[in-house]
Amino acid sequence: MTTAHRLMLGLALSAGLCWNAQAQSDARSGTFKNLEGTVSVVRGSQSLPAMPGLGLREGDRVVTGPNSAAAITLQDGTVFSLGPNASVDLTHYVFDTTSQNGSLLLNLLQGTLRMVTGTMGKTNPELIKVTTPTSVVGVRGTDFIVEALP
Repeated sequence: MTTAHRLMLGLALSAGLCWNAQAQSDARSGTFKNLEGTVSVVRGSQSLPAMPGLGLREGDRVVTGPNSAAAITLQDGTVFSLGPNASVDLTHYVFDTTSQNGSLLLNLLQGTLRMVTGTMGKTNPELIKVTTPTSVVGVRGTDFIVEALP
C-alpha cells in the first residue's frame, strides 16, 4: 500500500469515526408532537424553538411559556405533556427497541406534567422516575399528573 493510499484510508476512517460520534450525540429519545404557544428546548448552551417533529435528546430541557403546552412522545411510546410555565429536564433516557428494556428519569423543575407510560411503564415501571424540587415519584401506574410549584 502506498503512502497516499494509507493517508486516504486514514482520512476515511477518521471521517467515519467523526460521523459515528455525531450520530450518537444526535440520538433521538423522543419527538415533539403537539405544541401550543411558546415552547423551547435548551440543549447545552443553545435555546431552540420547539416545533412538531423536532427530536428531543437525553439532557435536553423543555420550557413552556405562559398559555403554552407541549406533548412529546418517547421511543417506547411514553407520552408526556407539559402545561404553561413548565420546565422539565430529560435527565436520563435509555430504551432498547430489541429487548424493550430501559429506564427514564424526568426532573420537573416547575409546572404541570402529565405522563402516560409506554412499553417501559408496563414492563419495568420501577425504572421510571419523576423528580421535583421536593419529591421523587416512582411510577406504579400508567397515567398520572405531577405538579411542581415555582
